[in-house]
Formats: sequence, C-alpha cells, structure tokens
Amino acid sequence: MGSAKSDLGIRIISALVLFAIAGTALWLGGIAFGLLLLVGSALVLVEWFALVRAMTLGSGAKAALMVAGPVLVLGAIAGLWFIRDRLGVTAALWVFGMVWATDIGAYFAGRAFGGARLAPRISPSKTWSGLVGGMIASLIASATIGDRAGILGVPLWIGIFMGALAQLGDLGESWMKRRAGVKDSGKLIPGHGGLYDRVDGLLPVALVLGALAAIGQITVRAAT
Repeated sequence: MGSAKSDLGIRIISALVLFAIAGTALWLGGIAFGLLLLVGSALVLVEWFALVRAMTLGSGAKAALMVAGPVLVLGAIAGLWFIRDRLGVTAALWVFGMVWATDIGAYFAGRAFGGARLAPRISPSKTWSGLVGGMIASLIASATIGDRAGILGVPLWIGIFMGALAQLGDLGESWMKRRAGVKDSGKLIPGHGGLYDRVDGLLPVALVLGALAAIGQITVRAAT
C-alpha cells in the first residue's frame, strides 16, 4: 500500500511539472513553444527508434517504421507550431483539449462500464466502452473549446473522429511496445514512462489538424 501511494505521488508531481512546463511554453508561444516542440520531438524520436530496434519484425517492416516515425513526429510538431502561431493559443488548446478529454473519457468510461475488449492482443485493458467514452469526451471538448477559439472551416463535431484517432495512436504505440517486449517507451518521466507514452494520441491528431490548417481548411473568426 505504501509503495502504491508513493508511486501515485510521483505520478502526480511529474504530471504537474509537465503541465506547468508545457502550459507556460504554449502560453508564451514563439521561441519558448518552438524549443519545447524541438526538444520534445527529439526525445520522442529517440524512444521511437529504440522501440523499433527492439521489435520482433522483419527488416523491411523496421525500415518502414524508421521512416514513419520522423514523418509522424515532425508533421505533428509542424502542425502544432502552425496552429499556435497562425490561429492562436486557444486554437492550440482546442487540439490539446480534445486529446486530453479523450484520455480522461476513455479511462472513466472503461472503468465504469467495462465490457468487451477493444484489442485484447494489443492492449488488454482497452474496451469498446472506453473508445466510445473517449470519442464523446473529445466531442464535448471540441465543441466547447472550439467555439471559444472561433474555429471555422471544419464542423466542431470533428472531435468525434479526433477522439477515435487519438486512441488509434495509443493502440499503435501499445502494439509497438508489445512487439518490443517492454512496458513503457522509456524512463524519462518518473511514474509515467517515456515521453512517447504521453503524446502517442496527440501525434496523429496534431498531424491531421495541422495539415488541415496549413491548407486553409481550419481558420478562426478572430485572433485569440
């Protein structure tokens, strides 16, 4: 019991520190946010490459993943930078908010309703009820934060699909870890594992929304 409480305390402290660093950089924008993205992307890629090297896959599949990692990570940070720089801090919070809401909604819905496993061979703890709960939570976050940000060009119910996409990113990392025979992507964050463990759902969402913003499909009513 004492060990569990101690681990929970470490997890809470680590989460608060991460939130403070990320939140401050996001609010400041500019160089501060850019440095956060660059350092974060480098650390995630280190963990990604280590996972791929440890995975039980053929050389062709490993080579494809070695290429896919930089495309996903660099595309995601470019998307986040573009949204924060061009559309404003509230629009960036819209992106983060959908992913955070997905994690929270999936966790509590899965705990409350249980039911059939979503992908038992990849991640035994995930359920279909968690998937639906995460999608609904993401929809709510998209509608509330997106309205405040003045998001235009895409319907705010896009949050349903972003909730599914975030969980797909989570499942993708779970598959990589299972094939690599590890519990976490790294040991960088006390009580939480690696940085990739914390941003696996954010990466595909940021990539897609950033691309839509870059081609003019997502705009805002006014600077936020």
